[in-house]
Amino acid sequence: MKGFRGALKGGAAIFVMTAVSPLAAAPVDGSALPAAATAHPDLWPAAHSTGLVDAQTEARVTALMAKMSLREKVGQMIQADIASIKPEDLRQYPVGSVLGGGNSPPLDADDRAPVSAWIATADRFRAVSIEARPGHVPVPVIFGMDSVHGNSNVKGAVIFPHNIGLGAMRDPALMERIGAVTAAESAAAGFDWAFGPTVTVPQDDRWGRSYEGYSERPEITRDYAAAMVRGLQGPPGTGRIQQGKVAASIKHFLGDGATKNGVDQGDAQISERELIALHSAGYVSGIDAGAMTVMASFSSWNGVKNHGNRSLLTDVLKGRMGFEGFVVGDWNAHGQLPGCTEGDCPLTFNAGLDMAMVPSDWKALYDNTLREVENGTIPRARVDDAVRRILRVKVKLGLFDPARPFERKAELALPDHRAVARQAVAESLVLLKNNGGLLPIRPGQKVLVTGSHADDIGLQSGGWTLSWQGTGNTNADFPQGTSIWAGLKQAIEAAGGTATLSADGRVAGAKPDVAVVVFGEQPYAEMVGDVGTLEFQPGDKVALAQLKALKAQGIPVVSVFLSGRPLWVNPELNQSDAFVAAFLPGSEGAGIADVLVATRSGAPKADFRGKLSFSWPRTAAQFANNVGQPGYDPLFAYGYGLTYASRTSVPTLPEVAGIDPSLANPSLYFIPGRAVAPWKLVSKGAVRITNVDGGGRQEGARQLAFTGPGEVRIEGPSLDLARQTNAQVTLRIDYRVDAAPTGRVTLSTGGPAIDATALFARAQPGTWTSAKLPLACFRKAGADMAKVTTPFALAADKGFTVSIVGIKLDADPTNAACPAPR
Repeated sequence: MKGFRGALKGGAAIFVMTAVSPLAAAPVDGSALPAAATAHPDLWPAAHSTGLVDAQTEARVTALMAKMSLREKVGQMIQADIASIKPEDLRQYPVGSVLGGGNSPPLDADDRAPVSAWIATADRFRAVSIEARPGHVPVPVIFGMDSVHGNSNVKGAVIFPHNIGLGAMRDPALMERIGAVTAAESAAAGFDWAFGPTVTVPQDDRWGRSYEGYSERPEITRDYAAAMVRGLQGPPGTGRIQQGKVAASIKHFLGDGATKNGVDQGDAQISERELIALHSAGYVSGIDAGAMTVMASFSSWNGVKNHGNRSLLTDVLKGRMGFEGFVVGDWNAHGQLPGCTEGDCPLTFNAGLDMAMVPSDWKALYDNTLREVENGTIPRARVDDAVRRILRVKVKLGLFDPARPFERKAELALPDHRAVARQAVAESLVLLKNNGGLLPIRPGQKVLVTGSHADDIGLQSGGWTLSWQGTGNTNADFPQGTSIWAGLKQAIEAAGGTATLSADGRVAGAKPDVAVVVFGEQPYAEMVGDVGTLEFQPGDKVALAQLKALKAQGIPVVSVFLSGRPLWVNPELNQSDAFVAAFLPGSEGAGIADVLVATRSGAPKADFRGKLSFSWPRTAAQFANNVGQPGYDPLFAYGYGLTYASRTSVPTLPEVAGIDPSLANPSLYFIPGRAVAPWKLVSKGAVRITNVDGGGRQEGARQLAFTGPGEVRIEGPSLDLARQTNAQVTLRIDYRVDAAPTGRVTLSTGGPAIDATALFARAQPGTWTSAKLPLACFRKAGADMAKVTTPFALAADKGFTVSIVGIKLDADPTNAACPAPR
């Protein structure tokens, strides 16, 4: 899950400019598909839905269905988001499920509300769904949530490392414990259903969801899928919500990690045999382990969207793989099928989808689906099959039983839960370099800790954390968490050393024995995380500058690198004596100190055991750099990982990226001091541009002084920003008004302009501030957001002076709004 949400949280975003393959046409019944996108079930591995079907459950479901009207049956096939549905709506529209979307808050609260608000929300929906009223068969709703690395939508829950780090552990037994903790904390918050595990096998590291995959190879994914399903649900057929178990959802079926050029929601242009060999393993093992649900993928296989591919959803998944649970859709993904809208799509149900995830247009989809069943477009047998599957899961999970909710609800981040997460952090670290045996940090050493990510639990947790993109978080949002700095400080001082945190890396007083620099990517999730190059910080190497400054002072440097994918970091590796790939460790930052810092005895609590589950690129252009491929030549191979016993020394590495860095900047236009390639700052008319201080840098801003009609533009290659516009991405401008406008001021993306006079007129002169304008504002004004060559244009017709320090796209809609007219 999910595609375009109603709200995002902040942070820099990078968007790839690659086009997605067009959809192939398909008839409304989903029966005829192009040959390249038609699966042959006999080629696929068989599986069996262990523990889901038994005589007692089926008899109970049959009895329920005999009482249900067609309206109530169709309702079971609809899932709405809590941002657009109220409990009382269930009396007219008896939908079968509600979900808490990536940024959707609980009822009457905000998205940082305590767990009690989530419990109250779940209880209110459940109460209406099972109340006695005329013509209603009480069927409890099932409440779903993206518990993708712990119960990661709820403040106070334990946040586990993302899957890319867990894959480096090679520890299925610990994975099962992680699943059990995730289930307990999800059930404790009122949720019945976790949208995980993700069993994708990413093949192109440019994909923004790469970190959701355990590995580029299917073997780890196969073992982990079964382990996580057992942890979330318990042994097949035995786990119930009353025991703190939730329904699992293996996702996203199928081949989402194989899309061409790593484009999210793109097209997997591969053979059926490759689809089977690389991408099916997690589904086979997960179904065998009893997975109750499967989520269909946004992506396509050879031009056909998976939400409409009957040969995959019905013939393979429900036929050959014997899946007896239900198939749920992704966020409005059915609306991408040919001939469909978000509120009307018989094709997806006929193809085999049992429950459509339709966050806001659920009333329309309900009404249209009911009409299409009544007129025969959707066969009633198809509805009965879907409803039977949904009710089967609800019965097996214990949702009909009165002993609900989970008795330990509201108890999050218990000590034993945090211990599991801390162990996972320690086991997931991969030591890439340790020249001269700099690590572990010795007892009694004086240690400087710095870097953008050193004391920020939000940054160390990444996307899908409290918000969809994982942005907008502060340490206060993790009352149960420990930052990497806090963990290091405690361990270093316990060993008799001293630890100092320096935000900017400057050394005060005596030179430290060693510096630990914690840096990495900004948080991102699907779509927003797609990139065009694997170079880290192309065009603005802030972390590298900090490393160089420390090395120039003769200070040994340990780099702790946080990322959602392997990245080309040769320059940073060269400036580091030791380099640790920590991926996205989550809320238990002390797990890093458990490995990096020696105790008073001179030995750390744990050795490095992590081994790369993704190959590390030799150049920034090594996008699909996977073991087993012809010409395989990574910098660090799949399975690489040093220990303290290793004597490997990493030599000085080439620092030629191998790709134009401008490919990484379709969303970053101006940074302190300059425009970012391939973008250029140009002007025309009565405007003078001068350098002024700003952004913490000397002459880091550009002052634009209009004395009459004039315009300043950012110009460059053509961008397709249609997806970002739909996803409520904003254009962020960091600026200072130096002289208020005396006439009209407009902003545009190269097309029709919008009046921004009031925006700048009300700014406090001489004060740096930011404005975030939804891209949808420009579309509403008439701009073609699929063809943008000027992502920023500022014009004035009279006197006006403004200094600008930053222009970029931003995934945070907080305080975003279209400028009010004068």
